[in-house]
Amino acid sequence: MTEVPNDNQARPSASVREAGSYPIDLTGPHSHTLVIRPGVGSLSIGPSQLGKKADLHVAPDARIDWTVFEAFATPAGSPWPRFLYYTGSDAGFLDWAQKRPIEEMTWAPILSADTLVDASQSILYGLHIELGQSGGRLSLRLPKRSFRLNVSGDLSRFLATGDMPFSLTLAPLTSRRKSDPPFILPDLGELHQVTSLTLQNAPLGQPISLDCLDRFPNLDSLSLWGNFCDMDLLARHARLTNLELRFMPGLEDMPPLNTWPLLDRFIAYNVEETAGKRLRQQMKARAKTRPWTDHASVSQLRKPEWWPSEYGRPFSSWPKRLAKQANEAYNVAQAALAQARSFVDAEAAITAFTVRFNTLKGIETTEREDLGEAVWQLSQSDHLIGQPITEEMAQCWFDAARDY
Repeated sequence: MTEVPNDNQARPSASVREAGSYPIDLTGPHSHTLVIRPGVGSLSIGPSQLGKKADLHVAPDARIDWTVFEAFATPAGSPWPRFLYYTGSDAGFLDWAQKRPIEEMTWAPILSADTLVDASQSILYGLHIELGQSGGRLSLRLPKRSFRLNVSGDLSRFLATGDMPFSLTLAPLTSRRKSDPPFILPDLGELHQVTSLTLQNAPLGQPISLDCLDRFPNLDSLSLWGNFCDMDLLARHARLTNLELRFMPGLEDMPPLNTWPLLDRFIAYNVEETAGKRLRQQMKARAKTRPWTDHASVSQLRKPEWWPSEYGRPFSSWPKRLAKQANEAYNVAQAALAQARSFVDAEAAITAFTVRFNTLKGIETTEREDLGEAVWQLSQSDHLIGQPITEEMAQCWFDAARDY
């Protein structure tokens, strides 16, 4: 929350541990009021466009005095906030973290030009970098101390050098369509030397090709989330001691578990049913010849129809009230399209779906993109026209009917 503090509010003293409102000099004298709520250990800082997603609003290029937070502590006496989320260009938190450790830092850099930042002396236990699709490239000198690194978004904008994190998580920006050509992971330079890697993707999004794993010669731990292809290439990584598969609808080409003789830990969770049953049998068979020394389980096996019902529509991140209305409108449009015998009928169904949202509050850029994706999905659903509804045709109907 950002507001101009009044003169009657007390200035924070060292080790403030109580909930309350405190004036701070974040970007200048008395620039912000920090509101600490009971039991909340996180703080988000970013541009006013983030609205309520940011607790403190600052301009994207504002210089921040990170030391103002040294006055605050948790009830137990550890540094507060424990988790920081920042959207902007000021990398000064890395210098601050040389003396004041940060438990978890999430940074969405807004960069007008290519930028080099040095975290080599910073004390960061977890660093998350969220990269949008525009702006300069970020080159990061990695901390020398042990830490976890998570990079998401447009990975082509990121380069890292220095000491390797003990764990690397990559969540590249992929398209929403599983029919698109496989996503190829960009060159990540020195990060290919990590030993523990997690790759995250949407369950029904554009698949990520596992051909990229050949660039990671030192892997002993691999965790996969979502939709991937070229699963058979996992057989090239016989040194794995840990393998985890989560929310994966396609495991047809998965090699048998005896491919990895050193495997001590195995998890398959929320995976497609047929492959899951096969993996469960292999897991039990392996236990008879060499007992698992760590956790091994196969659970939450899913039938084919579960995936589109759970992840098929683009409203999962919407507020519940809006998502409910969107799904109801989608159901009506899908039923109408199932009876459509002409393009006129199809246009009427998609137009009726589109105009439902013209009077709804909260339809911003992200929601508009989601609705455009929903219109494309509807155009691919069953109908009686006898020829396909093209993406261009559906998009034209959508644009003509929307006011958002």
